[in-house]
Amino acid sequence: MNIQDIKQRFEIIGNSPLLNYALQTATKVAPTDITVLINGESGVGKEAFSKVIHALSARKHGPFIAVNCGAIPEGTIDSELFGHEKGSFTGAVDTRKGYFETVSGGTIFLDEVGELPLETQSRLLRILESGEFLKVGSSKTQKTDVRVIAATNRDLLDYSAQGKFREDLYYRLSTVPIRVPPLRERKEDINLLFRKFSADFAEKYKSKPVMLDAEAQNMLAAFRWPGNIRQLKNVAEQLSVLDEDKNVNAYELAQVLPPERPGLPALMVNPADANQMSERDIFYKVLFELRKDLSDLKGVVFEMMQNGKTSMSADDFSIKPNENMNNIFNPGMYQNMSNQMNPSNMINNNLSGFTMPNNIIDIPIIHNPEPENLSIEQKEIELIKKALDKYRGRRKKAANELGISERTLYRKIKQYDLED
Repeated sequence: MNIQDIKQRFEIIGNSPLLNYALQTATKVAPTDITVLINGESGVGKEAFSKVIHALSARKHGPFIAVNCGAIPEGTIDSELFGHEKGSFTGAVDTRKGYFETVSGGTIFLDEVGELPLETQSRLLRILESGEFLKVGSSKTQKTDVRVIAATNRDLLDYSAQGKFREDLYYRLSTVPIRVPPLRERKEDINLLFRKFSADFAEKYKSKPVMLDAEAQNMLAAFRWPGNIRQLKNVAEQLSVLDEDKNVNAYELAQVLPPERPGLPALMVNPADANQMSERDIFYKVLFELRKDLSDLKGVVFEMMQNGKTSMSADDFSIKPNENMNNIFNPGMYQNMSNQMNPSNMINNNLSGFTMPNNIIDIPIIHNPEPENLSIEQKEIELIKKALDKYRGRRKKAANELGISERTLYRKIKQYDLED
């Protein structure tokens, strides 16, 4: 059976190379009895891969059961998995078979295996190594023939280093690891999945399927989807129920997408390069640094005027010349300077040969300037207006200029009532 047939049979949507590779690995390992560990974030569809492996194996006619290890209380999970004898604990009024006994000859899928208690991990390791287990409250060893497929959204090796997961169990489970890619690594599949979900909900609710315009499709593909396929399906259902005409634009889509993170348009800086400062901190820092540098420069010029100096060097500055000072100098302030002594050349030549113009008194001087009262909200509004004006209202390009997503820009426009 080829990959396309498998996708159609198990309703797996997408053509991402990462998805295809994971499916190819699953089909290769399926005919064996090798233990498989499926890695992937929550909501990527790990259980679907376990069903593919079971259906293509020699155990396909045997039982299959999926167990969410994180959903079973620690006090009862041993009883659920391995069974118990009558009277073995309070409430054990009858002997009970566990999953490993009832699924013998088939496949058991242990989802979120990293949540198993350490004692239960020891019992599981014994089954994987010898096929033997003990019921809770029993001293009689029993045999089982079960194929184990495990899944986790945790880093089990990291858990092992913290003493939360047995290292020997990790290596026993991950004989063949399969990584299911998150939705943000399958951007080419996002709109395909949305159309599939939209069609399904249209049939369920007896309505037209939701259609996205080009801008909304781009926004959908650009979103990071921390909840992966499960979150995308929820968004499709919301639009199917709430949108009346079923033709959704980017603004309408932005209303149902959760905010990725709060903040204002700011510099896109790697946090590791900014000592873990937030974008707002960086924005403030840049504004105040630029203002301080300009004020210091004006102070130097004023001091030279008072001392009667007609030339200066880099030593006259209380700040060191740097590449940012090219943005501080205003060429219009030095109209009487010689052409070769423009501000850019002054910086590159360490200000050597610079002669003060006679009308330097026209330069506005600020004595001991007090810090300006900056309103972050006002600055944010100004930045958004400038970006929109620059691109004549084209919001996609304005969002790129500001370094934010279109969805965030739509939200800010609505928040500050900047609609035309």
